[in-house]
Amino acid sequence: MRLFIELPTWLGDAIMTTPAIENIIEHYPNADITLFGSFVSTEALKSHPNVSHCIVDESKKAFSRFYWLYTLAHTLGAFDIAISFRSSLVSSFLLRCLDAKKKFHYQKNVFAGHQVEKYTQFIAKSLHVKTKALPLKLYQTPFHFERPTLGINPGATYGSAKRWYPEEFAKVAIHFADRYDIVIFGGPNEMDIAQEVEEQLKKSKITNVTNLAGKTTIQALIQTIAGLSLFVTNDSGPMHVAAAYQIPTVALFGPTRYKETSPWQNPNSTILSHDLVCAPCMKRECPIKTHACMRGIKAEEVILRLEHHLSLDR
Repeated sequence: MRLFIELPTWLGDAIMTTPAIENIIEHYPNADITLFGSFVSTEALKSHPNVSHCIVDESKKAFSRFYWLYTLAHTLGAFDIAISFRSSLVSSFLLRCLDAKKKFHYQKNVFAGHQVEKYTQFIAKSLHVKTKALPLKLYQTPFHFERPTLGINPGATYGSAKRWYPEEFAKVAIHFADRYDIVIFGGPNEMDIAQEVEEQLKKSKITNVTNLAGKTTIQALIQTIAGLSLFVTNDSGPMHVAAAYQIPTVALFGPTRYKETSPWQNPNSTILSHDLVCAPCMKRECPIKTHACMRGIKAEEVILRLEHHLSLDR
């Protein structure tokens, strides 16, 4: 059976589709999957054993986005099922152009609960199958660190409102540096904030630190996070990578709804969020300029939660 799947654009959203995809595979174990989506999304999920083709959506670069999608659809051949986990008009157009016996388009306002549950409910309703609350699933092999390693992720691609402060991340890293090597993560657009953290560590004479911001492929990012001992992160794609491998994590939430995007089925994760009247605002930048939801979180709180987790393992 040939199956076409359009993935969400963002890394975290793509990872949150994996339980839904695994539910599909339980009912169609021999499915031959063609993935379509952003470079980040397709890179993250292309290691799935049922995936035979990956197509990166480059329609935004074309003179006519709709013509590019129309042309692509007519080169892919016939599918038994075509599914889009995106709710955009462009995705609807693509589905219409595809040659598929059955087509299903995600509608974000129809389903309730955690985003993973929404995607899974979408599959249950569309394919008329019973689904399970499965964990996140990625197929990359974890990197093996020689020493216990703490990862810190000070970036968040969505916007500055989701970002905790470099000096606070640095305080956490400094506290654990005598017991853990430190790895700093970040994308190409987050190198400045990662550099700020690194400079704070160097001022404190911390030498066992590696700054990987802007230096990893998506595959390497996943493998590296999967090998961590501890992780401190904003609400971001890397947070969901850690959840897929059940890495002990403190996840920092401010402007976003943690009930919808928290680390799914990671028993080793702790959510740190302050209950404010203005939160969650779901804005890319703080609309009232105080950034109290993230500014109010202190390094001492994060350290306390990480130390508590370590005490449970003793």
